[in-house]
Amino acid sequence: MAGLCPCYLEFATPDQTRRVCSQKKANDAVFFHHDDMNLANEIRIMSDGGYKIRNKKEVHFITFAVVEWVDVFARREYRDIVIESLKYCQKDKGLLLHGWCIMSNHVHLIVQSTSGKLSETLRDLKKFTSSTIINTIKDNKQESRKNWMLWIFKKAGEKNSRNKDYQFWQQDNQPMQLTTPAFTLEKLNYIHNNPVKAGIVEKPEDYMLSTARDYNGMKGLLPIEHLTAAYSLQP
Repeated sequence: MAGLCPCYLEFATPDQTRRVCSQKKANDAVFFHHDDMNLANEIRIMSDGGYKIRNKKEVHFITFAVVEWVDVFARREYRDIVIESLKYCQKDKGLLLHGWCIMSNHVHLIVQSTSGKLSETLRDLKKFTSSTIINTIKDNKQESRKNWMLWIFKKAGEKNSRNKDYQFWQQDNQPMQLTTPAFTLEKLNYIHNNPVKAGIVEKPEDYMLSTARDYNGMKGLLPIEHLTAAYSLQP
């Protein structure tokens, strides 16, 4: 598929989001004409068995997971590194952030790039956060699990020829191009419900480390571009 339907995305403020949500159902019909697309067209697979972003200006669902699912982000100082890095990419690398959620051992993003360099931006984001978090763990005198975590990251790095020493993130981002508002809404609700399913909060908007607050009329930790077309599909 060459790209998204021109009607697919509309970026707006929360007030505009509510206005779009109030439009007649007939106006939403145009959003569904790609719904029967084969999922293989939404997931781009590299020849080496990993995943690769083909349409670098389109909206993608991305997952970063810590090796061995170590719950690094249970501590604020480590997750703050991810948040500040996302802010930098938004400001200086043309990253459009539509949705996000940081859990204890993985990060979900719904993102787009104005520069057409989404793969490169995500690569740099992973590289910087990886080295910075590992160095912060090393320097953290209060970190009771320091030796255990560094041992795991060291062992993971030894198994991967791409790393000189440690490996923090798992290799694949598992990107999915979000080709329809229905699929986008599915992924947006999925990441917002992660903390609920984990038993951390009762309602998605009670969790500070996601965009659930932004989509419920509150202010989140990061500026975002609202996916109002997708959210207009809510009942």
